[in-house]
Amino acid sequence: MLREMLLAGSDAPADICAVRRERLQRRLGRGALVLYGGESRVRSADTEYRFRPDSDFYYLTGLAEPGAVLVLRGHAAPHFVLFVRPRDRSAEIWNGRRTGPEGALAHYGADVAHPLDQLREQLPRLLDGADEVVLPVGRWSQLDAMVLRALDQLRRRNRWGETPPEVLRDSRVMLGEDRMVKDAGALACLRRAIDISADAHLAAMAMTRPGVKEYEIEARLEYEFRRRGAAAPGYGSIVGSGDNATILHYVDNAGTLRDGELLLIDAGAEVELFTADITRTFPVSGRFTPAQKAMYEVVATANAAGIAKATVGSDIDAIHMTCLRILCEGMRELGLLAADPDTAIESEAYKRYYMHRTSHWLGADVHDAGQYTLERTPRPLQPGYVLTIEPGLYVAADDAEAPAELRGCGIRIEDDVLVRESGPEVLTARVPKTVDELEALVGRG
Repeated sequence: MLREMLLAGSDAPADICAVRRERLQRRLGRGALVLYGGESRVRSADTEYRFRPDSDFYYLTGLAEPGAVLVLRGHAAPHFVLFVRPRDRSAEIWNGRRTGPEGALAHYGADVAHPLDQLREQLPRLLDGADEVVLPVGRWSQLDAMVLRALDQLRRRNRWGETPPEVLRDSRVMLGEDRMVKDAGALACLRRAIDISADAHLAAMAMTRPGVKEYEIEARLEYEFRRRGAAAPGYGSIVGSGDNATILHYVDNAGTLRDGELLLIDAGAEVELFTADITRTFPVSGRFTPAQKAMYEVVATANAAGIAKATVGSDIDAIHMTCLRILCEGMRELGLLAADPDTAIESEAYKRYYMHRTSHWLGADVHDAGQYTLERTPRPLQPGYVLTIEPGLYVAADDAEAPAELRGCGIRIEDDVLVRESGPEVLTARVPKTVDELEALVGRG
């Protein structure tokens, strides 16, 4: 969407990236930001994965092309410099069209653009006089080496008036802060990704019935993602039935749906790198057993309480503790734990059935950029933050201490929530999650 609109000549996406760069320029002061767009990855032999650009690079440029480098300077013109692969008719016949320096100027708003092979020569000049260089230290070894080589060259030429930066700073803190509060472009992409994902989840629910393979559900989800314009899944789709649902990051998706079991789907589409992250759990046969329903309601209650806690000034730790207490109370009622909630929390006995945290930031990465603690205290939620609320309970099939009717049940309910002054907005509200809604939808396709 963003790239296509840029190439079509629309000003809006270009303006979004320009505004982001202007924000960063003000924070840079006399510093210079250097980012790498990423490289193609080998899948096997001479085949490659589909290219996905570095999130920070794309966030500031809208350019999805291997090898590109951004230099953003706060202290002097040119402020926005891109290094890209040159146009090459022969290479483009085999591997697709390139932007070239001309396209970087015309479509992406660069002040100056150079072929990639000029980076080594031009980078010292662009860093000369900056007081610091901001880059993702350790993320790309070739970028680290290029920057260090440029600084060494500037140091050696100091007697001729060239001035090397004195400080290297990790860009992920600065970019993470900018990405924390979602701007209009980010929210538009997130809402679109979530809308596409909602349709896909509904389609998956409709085709669920005993005998269907997990990979058939996965295929339907990802077909709907692509059919509706998403680039890809934002992460490996999890489609786990029965005991497979108790594996948190299960991605084999090779099992068969069976009558009497639950199906857990954790899947989200990616639009312009922004990804949805939605989990729903429902009965394969279309009806919860009484034990499954009781366990589901515990998780649903925790999910609702966590969402209600996602208010300005609250924090992720408070959300987690709210959900955790409800889950611990539920574990006791379900016969999973004998201890009271305080004891279960203090001893961490609950981790037998609830092993993960309740929330993470969501945005241009499924586990998005941004610090969770500031000066060793949980970060207060602010308007514009987007996070997940995803409590769950997982009872392994071979857990001899659990009630027999709960063994092999994994339940997670995950929503994406926007923090607002007026209260939390559940961006994923269109995806059903009550017992009645689910029982009315499952297998009706």
